[in-house]
Amino acid sequence: MPKMKTHRGSAKRFRVTGSGKIMRAKAYKSHILTKKSPKRKRNFRKETEMAEADRKVVARNLGLR
Repeated sequence: MPKMKTHRGSAKRFRVTGSGKIMRAKAYKSHILTKKSPKRKRNFRKETEMAEADRKVVARNLGLR
C-alpha cells in the first residue's frame, strides 16, 4: 500500500505544536478593517487551538494518527 500524502492546502493553513496541538490562524482579518479596533486587529495575529470537532479531520489531512 502506498504512503499517505499530506493534504497540501491543510499543510499551509495549520501547524502542529510539540505537544501535538493543532494551531490555526484567526478569521476576519482580511478586509473591512477600518471599523475594527486596534486591539481586536492585534489579537487576530495570534494563533489559536483548533476546535475539538474539527481536529480529527485536519489531523488526518496532515498525516497524523
